[in-house]
Amino acid sequence: MSGYEGRWWQRLEDGRIECDLCPRHCRLRDGQRGFCFVRIREGDAMVLDTYGRSSGFCIDPIEKKPLNHFYPGTSVFSFGTAGCNLGCKFCQNWDISKSREQDRLLDQASPDQIARTAADWGCDSVAFTYNDPVIFAEYAIDTADACHRRGLNAVAVTAGYICAEPRAEMFAHLDAANVDLKAFTEKFYFTISGGAHLQPVLETLKYLVHETDVWTEITTLLIPDANDSDAEITALAEWVGTELGPDVPLHFSAFHPDFRMRDRPPTPKRTLIRARDIALRTGLRFVYTGNVHHAAGDTTLCPECGRALIERDWYAINAYRLDEQGRCVCGYRPPGRFAAQPGHYGPHRIPVHIAG
Repeated sequence: MSGYEGRWWQRLEDGRIECDLCPRHCRLRDGQRGFCFVRIREGDAMVLDTYGRSSGFCIDPIEKKPLNHFYPGTSVFSFGTAGCNLGCKFCQNWDISKSREQDRLLDQASPDQIARTAADWGCDSVAFTYNDPVIFAEYAIDTADACHRRGLNAVAVTAGYICAEPRAEMFAHLDAANVDLKAFTEKFYFTISGGAHLQPVLETLKYLVHETDVWTEITTLLIPDANDSDAEITALAEWVGTELGPDVPLHFSAFHPDFRMRDRPPTPKRTLIRARDIALRTGLRFVYTGNVHHAAGDTTLCPECGRALIERDWYAINAYRLDEQGRCVCGYRPPGRFAAQPGHYGPHRIPVHIAG
């Protein structure tokens, strides 16, 4: 066997095996790869060929994930592998997520090596990001457990495209997640995200918010003339408020032309401001803008008294006005995970190499 034996699959009567990790349910004969490219049938087993192999490691501010309500100002040790179970035409990490060359996986590291290195660098968390951790769930789970043994948090940046059983198993090991809600129409998911579907993502969000203790935030990348209409933004925000609650943070971020959507212009800053205003009017309490410089869209406001609780400039924290109990002076306690004092990591990015 050339890789790590994977989980969540079954044998079919016609001789194929079916991968039950994500809603694609790829059915494979010997030697075939799933849509994600990294889960392969070898003989009568499913193999994950990216276990222990990464496209690179980097230390980021936690706000870059983006997570604005999860220990602000702290550092997160970030890494990904290769492949993806979505096929987004606008993917901004396409050289990793759509890679068909395993030489993208330059670094090798066991779960314990990752946790040890993150701790040695003084990081507070480890993030599975750059490509979707759903497709390397076994590696993510083992790394999360290694992190917890060293007192570190484990964070997923994911599209949430996963089946119920592995979803429960994977997120049981995680502390926080940012879920990319790509759009709010089935048409977008099917035609622009590579034949995927919206409903499984909504089910993941409801599961995380209502059935787990995983701190959850949402990001929607707004693409001109694709998912940025007032009607769609309103529908998305109303669904979040109704189905998840008004306290779940929602981030609108700016698209830039990439991969197979180079025919669209970058998202104007005014579009993100308009989307934030719409979402706030629907009743959401914490709405942010990303990939643009917009001080109001970076700031965490108290929804009770209007005070600026956390003032940010891009990924740097300029003011932090929560007391030791994580409360505003008016007594309101914002939702999330907050320390008595913010971290002081700042906006910088540090590439890291793990020696084999």
